[in-house]
Amino acid sequence: MTTQDATGDPRRWLALPILLAGAFLPSLDFFIVNVALPAIRTDLHATPAQVQFVISAYAATYAVFLISGGRLGDLFGRRRLFLGGISGFTLASMLCGLAWSPTALIAGRMLQGITAAAMAPQVLASIRVMFPTAEQPRALGLYTATFGIAATLGQLLGGVLVSSHLWGFGWQLIFLVNLPVGIVAIIGGNLLLRESRAPQAQRLDLGGVALLSLALGLLVYPLVEGREQGWPMWTFVMLGTSLLALVAFVRYEIRIASHGGAPLVDVSLLRGNDFVLGLVITLCFYMISAFFLTFAAYLEDGLHHNALQTGIATVPFTIGFFLASLGSAKAVERFGTRALTMSLVAQALGFGLTVTSVQNASPTLGLISGLLVAGLGYGIGLPSLIKIVIGGMDSRHAGLASGMVITVLQISAALGVAIIGGVFYSALGGHDDAHAYTHAFSTGLYCNIAVLLLTALLSLALGRTKTTIAVGAPAVSRH
Repeated sequence: MTTQDATGDPRRWLALPILLAGAFLPSLDFFIVNVALPAIRTDLHATPAQVQFVISAYAATYAVFLISGGRLGDLFGRRRLFLGGISGFTLASMLCGLAWSPTALIAGRMLQGITAAAMAPQVLASIRVMFPTAEQPRALGLYTATFGIAATLGQLLGGVLVSSHLWGFGWQLIFLVNLPVGIVAIIGGNLLLRESRAPQAQRLDLGGVALLSLALGLLVYPLVEGREQGWPMWTFVMLGTSLLALVAFVRYEIRIASHGGAPLVDVSLLRGNDFVLGLVITLCFYMISAFFLTFAAYLEDGLHHNALQTGIATVPFTIGFFLASLGSAKAVERFGTRALTMSLVAQALGFGLTVTSVQNASPTLGLISGLLVAGLGYGIGLPSLIKIVIGGMDSRHAGLASGMVITVLQISAALGVAIIGGVFYSALGGHDDAHAYTHAFSTGLYCNIAVLLLTALLSLALGRTKTTIAVGAPAVSRH
């Protein structure tokens, strides 16, 4: 170990804000876009399916390339991938802000997802390289807090920007605001970040990336588009083919591993019963992402609130999320896996209060209470989920296991928007009055509540079986 490795990079605290921008921007863009969706739909004459794709295309693309992004950083240098990723993300944000059609916006969002996947994994990997062991908890605490800040700021900032109409722009500003942040991060990164690589980096599994992309595309597209097309036969063919593509992906990964290669996903991890159950819970957990889509549509299209009012209305949820995330570590320490169960029940209870409130004549107090409780549950649940699911893994597999959990979270977000968002628009049935939007929003929230309660039941089984990983499983690079 060199002196610099022992003491850390001398410019590490100056470089940390630059790195955190790479964690902040992808999360911000997930939350900030929700309050702008009604304005996007009106201005670009987008269909409900295209509105759903604005979110799900970003999440699905991000999910597919996330693990690959970490591995590319190991191969070619984390500084290089970080700077390339944030440069591409800034360019993609400009393309989104200047989009002239729904198709152009969706293409820009997919480019955002790809470049975010190149940028985001380098943040955590660089922190571990640049900071000595004694300082890493503080740096990682700031890294974790970044996501809470992004969630809290995203909804409110989105409302402010859309309502401000600065320089004649409306919804476009939620993407163009990334430009100054990205430019500062690019300049700062060139000046302050040093290059690092994994000593034994693994090659990129291009075949695995292609098969997983195919499986997700065949799954998400018919789920979103099928409702508007009346569920023709091709939608069911695509859904069936997505399952075949997923099976082909798993078989391909097994073959790569058996030949001593570096698979995108080490399927030996799936031999641990708790880890598999954890991934199933993860797949259900983030489906509440559809709530942000349906809540914005309910307030803006149904109740005719402006974007700023919508952003303010979401603040109780994000404040609850931020505050609870600060105490999630203590909750897990005290309650173990039951902390996750309690968080899921709290979210269901909060959404139950929200449903009740929107159906009353004066819903304000109930709405605030419901969103706050749901946010508190979510704030405990998300960090707890990641810690509990990967807590029993061998340290050799911690990096890949973390990457798999975060990837499944993004897939869950895409599916939540596709499935529950589809239920919302089906319940709406082409009506545009307040009663119809109240009914559609309530129906979507009932779906969220059902998923949360089912997930809570599944979480009760965590910890009852011991996670076992094959001794001969190949080591993986930690991102």
